[in-house]
Amino acid sequence: MALFDTASHWLAKGNQESIESLFQRYGERYRLLAIAAVGAGTIAVMLLSTIVNVAIPPIMTAFGISQSEAQWLATGYLASATVSMLMSGWCLRRFGTRDTFIMSSLVVLVSSAVCGASPNAGILIAARIVQGLAYGFFLPVAMYVMTRVFPAERQGFAMGIFGILAVFGPAVGPYFGGIAVEHLGWRSVFFLPLPLSLISLPLALLYLPGPDKNEKVGRLDWTGLIWLSLAVSLLLLMFNSGSRQGWQHWSTLTCLAGSLVTATLFYLRQRHTDSPLMDLGLFQNRNFCVAGGITFLYGGALFGGMYLIPLFLQTAMGMSPIDAGLALLPAGIILGLAFPVCGNLSDKLPPHWMILSGMLLLGISFYIMKWADSTTALVTICWWLVLGRIGMAVAMPALSMSAFTTLEQQQLTHGSATINFTRQVGGAFGVNLTSVFLDYRLDLHTATGVAQPLTEAFHDTFIASGVLILATMLPSLLLKPRKRQRKTAAR
Repeated sequence: MALFDTASHWLAKGNQESIESLFQRYGERYRLLAIAAVGAGTIAVMLLSTIVNVAIPPIMTAFGISQSEAQWLATGYLASATVSMLMSGWCLRRFGTRDTFIMSSLVVLVSSAVCGASPNAGILIAARIVQGLAYGFFLPVAMYVMTRVFPAERQGFAMGIFGILAVFGPAVGPYFGGIAVEHLGWRSVFFLPLPLSLISLPLALLYLPGPDKNEKVGRLDWTGLIWLSLAVSLLLLMFNSGSRQGWQHWSTLTCLAGSLVTATLFYLRQRHTDSPLMDLGLFQNRNFCVAGGITFLYGGALFGGMYLIPLFLQTAMGMSPIDAGLALLPAGIILGLAFPVCGNLSDKLPPHWMILSGMLLLGISFYIMKWADSTTALVTICWWLVLGRIGMAVAMPALSMSAFTTLEQQQLTHGSATINFTRQVGGAFGVNLTSVFLDYRLDLHTATGVAQPLTEAFHDTFIASGVLILATMLPSLLLKPRKRQRKTAAR
């Protein structure tokens, strides 16, 4: 954290006002200024989370790597983000929203340049991991700002705006990435979102608040951070080893044992440290606990689907990168338009009904992809994907609101970091397990002599994803609509 301390000291010469004083200076329009400040940078890193997916086939060709190796471009990015997301709560209290956001943006700019200039797959994957570390700060910062600038009775609308920032970039990324790959080559996808990052820097300098000078912040729990990093990494490596070496191979079992041990050590550390990365008391709140479990599966479906669908369209259906991106574009536009509407609805309707409806639509959209093949019309694929994106828009604001409306003010930074960590862990496992299951079904269908083994393997993976998403509908019935009024900076 020495780099963060030095940079924060330098940045302290600028604006370090609180949200309350910024509201006094700019009035009601401060909400729009704060959204613009975090929005541009957040959309940029969210684009980077999935825009690379449409470039995976040409990257595999350029570096001569397999699909199971190439998936680490997505899995490594998401896995490293899970670690920094838990750090974000401490960084927000220690350095403030403004400095945390700006330093993360600078790391994104540098790591993106390294990705675009990578001479081999190893450096590219390593740069993506660094990029993911920076990315992990953006969603907690954005969510924290949303919960502070909107009053309690408008938290559903706030989560609708947050949903646009969190999902719109990944939804439209494959289309713009497809155009870039087709005309400029795969390296260009790492530079495409950077203008948004550059725009966000002066806005953040002017409109994001500094740290609360009255809050005492302890030391960062480096020990817990190490245990968490090892637990997540070893579990992901276990799935990778199991698909390659076998599930009873010594390397697979060693990774599993190591992950269980380090996860236990992390849990014990969080119980006994004065400055935990994760507030375990949050999980005594039933709404937060249930919403966290559903969010984990939602993250797996979101990022697993973002990885799987462009790969399916290009490899099994033979589409070009542009056509694959075009198939995803209408769904992304509908998603962006639907989020504010669904956010407003979640302020008025019971959250479990919103989540039930959204997950039903999302699960069906995955399941019906089992009928897609090379003869399926592009417009049909577009409609199926639109159905799923509407489901995401319906479910996500209510899901986020359910997690936060029963938390106290002092729990918001930990709550924001933890719920985004949960989504991101789900995303990392969603991509990893999707890749493992796809390889397993491909080997099985090839061995049994199926006419189109690759297409059938994708169909099996779509069905499994749909069933898993539909399974989240039952836990959502446990969510309570009760809201606790808490003090916010919003007026």
